[in-house]
This record gives sequence, structure tokens and C-alpha cells, in this order.
Amino acid sequence: MNTPFPGMDPYLEHPALWTAVHARLMVWLAHQLSPLLRPRYVVSVEERVFLEEAEQQRIPDIWVQQVRNGSGRMSATGLEVASPVVVEVEELEVREHFIEILDRYQNLKVVTVIEVVSPSNKTSGPGREAYLAKQAEVLGTECHLVEMDLLRRGPHVLSVPQHRARAAAPYEYLICTNRWPNRKRYELVGCRLREPLPRISVPLTEPDPDATLDLQAALEQAYDDGSYMLRVRYNQPCDPPLDMADQQWADERWLAYRAAHPELFPESNHSAGG
Repeated sequence: MNTPFPGMDPYLEHPALWTAVHARLMVWLAHQLSPLLRPRYVVSVEERVFLEEAEQQRIPDIWVQQVRNGSGRMSATGLEVASPVVVEVEELEVREHFIEILDRYQNLKVVTVIEVVSPSNKTSGPGREAYLAKQAEVLGTECHLVEMDLLRRGPHVLSVPQHRARAAAPYEYLICTNRWPNRKRYELVGCRLREPLPRISVPLTEPDPDATLDLQAALEQAYDDGSYMLRVRYNQPCDPPLDMADQQWADERWLAYRAAHPELFPESNHSAGG
């Protein structure tokens, strides 16, 4: 089942949802590519692991505890010393997936890496450091790099300089392809909120032609697979926020979607307008 929107679903960008959406999306991208690339190429979903401090926006408050031990305590010398506030911060193991395309005719050499950006990659900390380290590693090899940023919130993290991307075309979402060996050349595809996600070219070993990857189809498969139409609170304002006109448009899209699928939302038949 499709999302309520013609392109990217902005409600899926919330960090509490994106981790699972990201994992499903990577799997469906790989499923789409695999039959296109056989027998020469193998598509592999890989992962990197790092530790990240629990964030309140997606981790329950119970992970962070503060304990006070009274107004003061006595030292070994009998003098009262200030009582500290003890903060216990839980570190969580985070797993992020990316795709590698391997060339069987070159001893399973990695020829292309496909990344989809996560919120942790656009926030200062281990997630961003891990992403940038992998980005630099790929750009230092004989490997193509395809990066997709489907998140409106957070600072720029793609390999193309942000000012060059912004000068090329307006966008809410951006796909950047850097083909080896020309590291100074970037192929950019900008996406607007109200437009379908594009089909993009995925470079392989020359002289093989590029593969075609349908991002909208992969997103809709991930959406249906996760039953997000039954999990997302579309009756609430979008987070990250939309401007007033786009929020009104999103509300209208949701109402039309719900009306078109009464079998999924029987409760709407018993309410006047909610």
C-alpha cells in the first residue's frame, strides 16, 4: 500500500520511526537491485555499529537517572562538602545499514556503495563521525558512492559541498552520486516534498550500463511492510515541522487517504470529522 503522499512521507522522518524505516528501506532497495544485477554482481546489505548516548526524543526517560544524596556530606576530615548530582547515561548500540555492490568477475570487489542518511548522521556525535569516516573511506578507493538524504532536519552531510548543491536546484531531499575516478564531479538529483521520489542511475563497472533504482517503489514497499499507515499519527502536526501551507496540504492528503481506505480505519466511520 502506498503512503498518503506522492513522494517522501515527511512523517517518517521522525527519529522514533526512521530507524526501522531505514532498515526496511535498505532491504527493499537491495531486493530491487539484486535481480537486475545478476549474474555478474552481488548486492549485500552491510552494517556499521557504534555506541550513541540515549536521546530523550527516541529513548524513554528511564535510561537517564539523576540521584541526589541530600544537601551535603562529610569528608574524611569532618568538613562538609557539596553533594554532587549523579547522572547515569546509558549508551545504546546503534546499527546502521548500507548497501555494497560486489563484482564477481573481480573477486567480489566492492564497486558501488549506497547510503541512506539517518538522523544520527546529521547530529554531532558518534553517528555523524562514523558516517563521515565511511564516506572518506569510500572516496579513497576505486568505488562509486551513491548517497540519499531523505531527511529535512539537520546539517548537510553528503559529500558534495552544500553551497554547490543549493546553487544547483531547490530541494527538500537530495541524492548525490560520485563516480570513480572523477571525485570532483557530483551528479545531483533534488526532490521536492510534493513530487514523487525519482528513479536514479546506479553506476557499475565500466562498460556495463547503469542500473535503475526506483526510490518511490522501494519506499512504498517499506511503508506497506511496516504497516506505517496504522502506526503514524497523521492527525498530529508533522515533526520535523512543515510550513503552514505544506502542513495544510499534508492534512488534506491524510483525510483523503483515510476516506479511501475505510477498511483500515473503521473508527473514522463513527466520528464526524476526527
